[in-house]
Amino acid sequence: MCADTPDYKDSLNLPKTDFPMRAGLPQREPGWLARWEEIGIYDRLREKPGRTPFVLHDGPPYANGHLHIGHALNKTIKDMIVRSHQMMGFDARYVPGWDCHGLPIEWKIEEQYRAKGLNKDEIDIVAFRQECRAFAAGWVDIQREEFKRLGVTGNWADPYLTMDYHAEAVIADEFMKLLMNGTLYQGSKPVMWSPVEKTALAEAEVEYHDHTSHTIWVKFQPVAGLEGAVVIWTTTPWTIPQNRAVAYGEGIAYGLYEVVAADEKALAQVGEKLILAQSLADSVATAAKAELKLIRDVAASEFAGVQLAHPFRGIEGGAGEWDFDVPMLPGDHVTDDAGTGFVHTAPSHGDEDYQLGLKFGIPMTYNVMEDSSYRADLPVFGANARADQEKPVLRVIDPDGKEGGANVEVLRTLARVGGLIAKGKLKHSYPHSWRSKAPVIYRNTPQWFAAIDRAMDDGMGTYGDTIRQRALTSIEELVAFTPATGRNRLHSMIQNRPDWVLSRQRAWGVPLTCFVKVDAKPTDADFLLRNDTLNARIKDAFEVDGADVWYQDGFKAKMLDGIVNPDDYRQIFDVLDVWFDSGSTHAFVLRDRADGVPDQIADVYLEGTDQHRGWFHSSLLQGSATIGRAPYKNVVTHGFTLDEKGMKMSKSLGNTIVPQAVIDQYGADILRLWVAQADYMSDQRIGPEILKGTADSYRRLRNTMRYILGALDGYTDAEAVAPADMPELERWVLHRLAELDQQVRAGYAAFDFQTVFQAVFNFATVDLSAYYFDIRKDALYCDGATLTRRAARTVMDALFQRLTTWLAPVLVFTMEEVWLECFTEGSVHLVDFPATPGDWLDEALAAKWATIRQVRRTVTGALEIERQAKTIGASLEAAPEVYVTPETAALIGDLDFADICITSDIAIKTSAAPEGAFRIADVADTAVVFAMAAGEKCGRCWKILPDVGTHSHPGTCARCDAALSEKGL
Repeated sequence: MCADTPDYKDSLNLPKTDFPMRAGLPQREPGWLARWEEIGIYDRLREKPGRTPFVLHDGPPYANGHLHIGHALNKTIKDMIVRSHQMMGFDARYVPGWDCHGLPIEWKIEEQYRAKGLNKDEIDIVAFRQECRAFAAGWVDIQREEFKRLGVTGNWADPYLTMDYHAEAVIADEFMKLLMNGTLYQGSKPVMWSPVEKTALAEAEVEYHDHTSHTIWVKFQPVAGLEGAVVIWTTTPWTIPQNRAVAYGEGIAYGLYEVVAADEKALAQVGEKLILAQSLADSVATAAKAELKLIRDVAASEFAGVQLAHPFRGIEGGAGEWDFDVPMLPGDHVTDDAGTGFVHTAPSHGDEDYQLGLKFGIPMTYNVMEDSSYRADLPVFGANARADQEKPVLRVIDPDGKEGGANVEVLRTLARVGGLIAKGKLKHSYPHSWRSKAPVIYRNTPQWFAAIDRAMDDGMGTYGDTIRQRALTSIEELVAFTPATGRNRLHSMIQNRPDWVLSRQRAWGVPLTCFVKVDAKPTDADFLLRNDTLNARIKDAFEVDGADVWYQDGFKAKMLDGIVNPDDYRQIFDVLDVWFDSGSTHAFVLRDRADGVPDQIADVYLEGTDQHRGWFHSSLLQGSATIGRAPYKNVVTHGFTLDEKGMKMSKSLGNTIVPQAVIDQYGADILRLWVAQADYMSDQRIGPEILKGTADSYRRLRNTMRYILGALDGYTDAEAVAPADMPELERWVLHRLAELDQQVRAGYAAFDFQTVFQAVFNFATVDLSAYYFDIRKDALYCDGATLTRRAARTVMDALFQRLTTWLAPVLVFTMEEVWLECFTEGSVHLVDFPATPGDWLDEALAAKWATIRQVRRTVTGALEIERQAKTIGASLEAAPEVYVTPETAALIGDLDFADICITSDIAIKTSAAPEGAFRIADVADTAVVFAMAAGEKCGRCWKILPDVGTHSHPGTCARCDAALSEKGL
């Protein structure tokens, strides 16, 4: 190029856009949120006619505390499902909700009372409940703003709250359906009990942690009929005073053993005889520090009808408390995996013990009180018998959550009476309250239950006559699970679970709205008052004044007036398990709201995998009882969040990630992109380095969108080229768009965001940025109004329309920013995914261009070697010779292969390649010989061509000369 050649830079069609390279998301996202609220995006979407409803029913988070990263994961996945289905043509409704009742909030108010020196029991219960209500309402407002900041769409102006009056009325009404259909009963059975919180706990309120328990091996002497003591093993010494039977396994091989030697400090006595499972005798001998000799085999049949003496029989001060016979009973739950082959049975303190007691009529005990202390009048261990002790009250768990004195005192007493042959300690996984973090116990308490195997004559028997049958049939036939493993998990839980414990001994919740007859037994037919008029009165009262009205003076008399004599009935003041509250949401949200669904069945329930025993579970039971089936069609579960090392997040470890901190540093779109990139069905890792990688992926996508916007500067539909008239390269891009359209829709329909994002991201960064844009930038920058340039800009418009909408459910803020670069009004979130013509698909063309792309890759590889050798600085300095097969040469045909390879010229040859030609191992029958381009460098497009300098515009090629003339330059 000559020194006097003009500077043609201003004549180029360089990309022009105000879309910034730097996103500035933390500062700019709040502006888009305000804009969406101002134009009413969610409400405007509801106005679109003729759409099929799609409802993702929100599992309510607890209204207590700021959001953690698990909340962000959960709500973002939900938002992607809602937004993508809206853009696929549905009326995708999302009503956010909150769980407002229950122990955690009550616990917080009690903490405030303790700090002020107040006693909760001295506070009016309605006043206490109102404080709980106000506390929950405050956190609802805080969490609502935090969820909105994540970019989550929904009916935020009118969410559902389980403490709303209508919700409380419906929850009570749903409970009274159990009352009327016969599944409600009061029973006394062991339930998981928190001594610290003094309430029963549901399985979903329990978490398992390592715990060190006392282990003891205890002798039960036969009253008659056996030679030798039966030895049991237990990790709960405190339950020994409640022992009422010893269970054995009918398939276990037992033996009679004699202690032939023992350590000096051993509890076992030389000469005594013990009966043990033969497979466990060695482990017992080790624990007892003794040597055992097998005298003879003992068949399990020898235990039938045998009575044993309780270890505390005849104990001083026992007052005959344990002077009864302890029967030996066969039990299917007895194994010889650990212990002794015999199971100490206390029906009040374990489900298997309870079931065995039911089967054989073994009586329950009521020795352990709500704080886990022994009843005061229990001989030896009760406070009355220990009045002279420094600490007369023995508890299993002290109020601070630490071990009380009950285990050690029982252990000492057993040793004193000669009932102990060994002791030890065992570290194992043990249930703890998720709120107090203290260990729980199994304790027999009077509770209210839903009988899940009791037949209901309610006219809803299509899927079974019992709650369990309906639930199992729903799982097997009516519900799809993502991932599929969720089906078996939930099925096994339902199949093996006991009756549902509905009651809690707390103050903040929906009361069990029922009355029981004074002096009647729970088994009496008239124990529970069943009356439709009464039920309607209660529901109407709750609609007006909420559940607090249950606690007002005179309420019982008002409700029972004209129905029965109020003095004949007792009002129940237990409250419902909060899982019944949230399990009932399908009634007061899906059924009763205008934005619900007529059949009361949600399209999707989505929560963490722990909700197989939580919300999925309780909703399934509740729905099976009240509508005859599961209230959902799809169950989607996600994993938990971990730190970058795969460790569980913990404040004590200092490895927690706070969503707001991520938003402040990167913006909510980066957090959302982290969700989309991950396989959310597994546990997800997050941390600084992972977020840096996510931000890099975002930057690459943003640059792709910025390039498209720049290339579309000034584009109008008048410039559009029909696909049939486009060059092959553009038609290949359209083919890829048609392929992606199918992948994107299928992925979003299957809730598979990772597949959607990876497909779109790879297309944007590999097919577009590294290939198509690279090839077409020459035509876009340098051509005049040629067919190639117009076709490329037409394709750019198709890319814009699809990439912005396909990515809008994920990058809600960024795609709005992209959209508004082309449209001054509206929102990307008000449009659907554009329809993609099926005739854009062209498999033959795709196969052809796959071959061309491989040949191009070989050329690029050859040029890179020359670039590294500094033979050339840019590929336009080259005019390589490319050796291919005749078939490949025919495919290339009259394509401008130099443009495709970004060289100034290229020669396609079908002869044999010379020795030393460049090849790539995985590209067959293709070789390249480098050659320099001949001619001068065009001062405008920088191609090196023979005709440069022969046209009216100095230093230009023919193409650029024509473009300049077209511009009137």
